[in-house]
Amino acid sequence: MKRPTRQREREHERTRWGEESADDEAEAELDVDNLDPEEVVRTSDGELIHEETGIVLEEERIDPGPEWRAFNHSERQQKSRVGAPTTQTMHDKGLTTTIDWKDKDAYGRSISSRKRSQMHRLRKWQERIRTKDAGERNLQFALSEVDRMASALGVPRSVREVASVIYRRALDEDLIRGRSIEGVATACLYAACRKEGIPRSLEEISEVSRVERKEIGRTYRYVSQELGLEMRPVDPKKYVPRFSSELDLSKEVQSKANEIIETTAEQGLLSGKSPTGYAAAAIYAASLLCNEKKTQREVADVAQVTEVTIRNRYQEQIEAMGIHT
Repeated sequence: MKRPTRQREREHERTRWGEESADDEAEAELDVDNLDPEEVVRTSDGELIHEETGIVLEEERIDPGPEWRAFNHSERQQKSRVGAPTTQTMHDKGLTTTIDWKDKDAYGRSISSRKRSQMHRLRKWQERIRTKDAGERNLQFALSEVDRMASALGVPRSVREVASVIYRRALDEDLIRGRSIEGVATACLYAACRKEGIPRSLEEISEVSRVERKEIGRTYRYVSQELGLEMRPVDPKKYVPRFSSELDLSKEVQSKANEIIETTAEQGLLSGKSPTGYAAAAIYAASLLCNEKKTQREVADVAQVTEVTIRNRYQEQIEAMGIHT
């Protein structure tokens, strides 16, 4: 095993001046080529150290980072010489050049009318050449639909990325053929919401989509089955904070609603029930128990279920809890 330069220099200096230390003796006794891998530790600085003796076996490393230093976000942005990271939410992954819409030169001065018309033509042709065929144009349209619906639903960036990846997989598996692009894009967004643990009901999804609820559900089942997406049933407790916030209910009501859901689910009442309706009924029951009464109509509007559903689930839950009203 080749020893690093600095270590060889230290040995040369010690030999030159006739110095010997306990480290030299320990190193002489250490068989570097036949060390147990479990006794060797790699530090954060890139050094390879023998844990028992503390001898540095290897210390040469290459720093792949930038040559400049930055101490806050604005400095990093200013000194960085690269663009934004690649993203799955754009058909070209954000690698193509975009021409800025501002009609100004590098010094921030307004450009002439002749240059403005030239830049307008360049922008137009830039948009045209970003997609080379119908397949890319369809992908661009689908991902823009995913982005539009995700913005309307208020879901985080991670959900958009996951939805875009699922759509690309569906495209590679040729699952789009015979189905509308909007339908598959909406189904992928619904699947991404469930995968990321930020559930949105089919009713909420269909409100921001241009596709009917029935088609979304049918396409979602087909895509998830063909792609082998492992989807667990949605936990009704994940709807409680959002519904309670929209109803302006306290933390006490949320805690009580979660308790009702946990207790009744253990008794098997949740099986085969809609998670949104189940969560809505638990919130309604909790609001009554905590003296923050909300009407069934108010809760039903927020959860986008019928009052009949809330009444049925509510009766089942209070019976299971042993509460007499």
